[in-house]
Order: sequence, then C-alpha cells, then structure tokens
Amino acid sequence: MIFYYIRHGHPVYQPDSLTELGHKQANALAKRLALYGLDEIYCSTSTRAKMTADPVCKILNKEKILLDWTNEDYTWQYFSIKNKDGNPCWVFHSEDYIQKFKSAEVRKLDSHWYQHPYFENHNFSSGIQKTNDELDHFLLSLGYRHDRQNNRYEVIHDNQKRVALFAHQGFGLVFLSSLMDIPYPTFCTSFDLGHSSVTAIHFENKNGFAYPKILQLSNDSHLYKEDLLTGYQNLIDL
Repeated sequence: MIFYYIRHGHPVYQPDSLTELGHKQANALAKRLALYGLDEIYCSTSTRAKMTADPVCKILNKEKILLDWTNEDYTWQYFSIKNKDGNPCWVFHSEDYIQKFKSAEVRKLDSHWYQHPYFENHNFSSGIQKTNDELDHFLLSLGYRHDRQNNRYEVIHDNQKRVALFAHQGFGLVFLSSLMDIPYPTFCTSFDLGHSSVTAIHFENKNGFAYPKILQLSNDSHLYKEDLLTGYQNLIDL
C-alpha cells in the first residue's frame, strides 16, 4: 500500500475555506494525483480539507470518506498553548517548547516524553493516546495492525492500494509521528508540511510485517508544474 497524507491548500481560517491560491493549489494537486490514481480517498470534516480534495474526487469520479477525528479542531485542544503574549499558538511554534522538546532529558523519555515534569500541566498524553487509538483503528481497517511494542505493522490484508487522506498541518504532525513511531517532540520540531503538499508512505510486506517508509515528505512538485510558488520560496523572496 502507498499511503498519501495531504495537507489542505492555502486557507482562510475564518470562515473555514480556501483562498484563490488555495483553489489553484488544489486543482494542480488533482492533476498530479489523477496520473497516479487513488483507490480510496479520506478527508477531514473541515471545509478547507474537503475543498482541497474535491477536484481530485471529481476527476477520478470517487466519493471522499469523511473522518471527523482528523479534524484539526480536536488536535488544537491538546497541542496548543498560550505564548508569552498570551495568544494561543501551536506548541511547535513556541520557542520555549521547541527548546524543551529538543533537550536530551525529553528525548531520553522517547515515546513517554509527555511524562516530563515540564509538561505536567498539559494534557499532551490524552492527545497522543486519542491519536494513537484512532490511527490504529484506521490502519487496521486498511489491513495493517499496529504493533507499537516493536514499531511495526502486522499485515492482515496485503494490498497494492493507493490511499489518500486530506487533512491538516497541526493534526498531521501528530498523526505522522504516531504512524511512524517517531516521538512527537522530534517530529514536530524537525519536519513540516506545506500547503497542498503530499507525503507518500510505503507499507511494504516483509514476511508478514510492514515497516512504513516515507518516500516523499511534503512534496509539492505539482506547484512547480503549474508555475505556483511554494511557501518556502515566498519566505526566501521576502
């Protein structure tokens, strides 16, 4: 199985939608995915994610399957904090938390990183557990049972499907860290997901077990194809 994690296009958050650029990104993405073909398309219940998925659903004549638990609003409840100015932000945008996440004492705790005393007033553990439970149930429905003790997946139903999930950045960093068995502090401070980007993960059957491998992370080649600037190119130009 090839699993594609796709972040929504350039958004308007209030009200939940896409900008004109976001729609262009979604259309460019649809052309790219139409070349591959998709067997199943899953999507967050947010409008911006659904709008990003709609063009490829139309081209491939497929219905998207909505997964409410992938909506970023739930993740925000667990992984947002107030910054020094008292404004809410993602924990991975806080300089203080980045430093703590990168520290040897937190890294030493590995998958139990949230047990560090620095995080005792947060509900990170519940957010991680919720994501783990939902993800494991989802992957099992696709034929792969998560063996978290050994950081692998038992192959229950081997398949050659191409499966896509359209969702978000903040949720995606928790989701992908859980899927890959990489502690969240390491993943969220070292990797990112651009608008409409594609992360491709291969579940290859090796004697009854799969050890997922990221083939591409936050790939945005479809934007170059349509002469659309990427987010990081805009940063460089500024």
